[in-house]
Amino acid sequence: MAKLTSMRNIGKEMEKKLKSIGICSAEELLQAGSEEAFIRLKMRYPNVCLVHLYTLQGAIDDIEYNQLSDKVKGKLKSFSDSFK
Repeated sequence: MAKLTSMRNIGKEMEKKLKSIGICSAEELLQAGSEEAFIRLKMRYPNVCLVHLYTLQGAIDDIEYNQLSDKVKGKLKSFSDSFK
């Protein structure tokens, strides 16, 4: 199993948070998907924000989070806004 930190955008702090919600490897993040991971993070860490969701999606897509397409960002923003 690949380490979470082997993925783009995932540093030590995000790795620690993901492990605390039961996502312990790159494969587990890929399986869960960005939205499921975000929901779990949001329940445990209420201060996670849209940038965290972008970061997760970027890791899954293997691109820098600020390179996500406007379409993907819009979809993720709508999803994130549903938690406000």
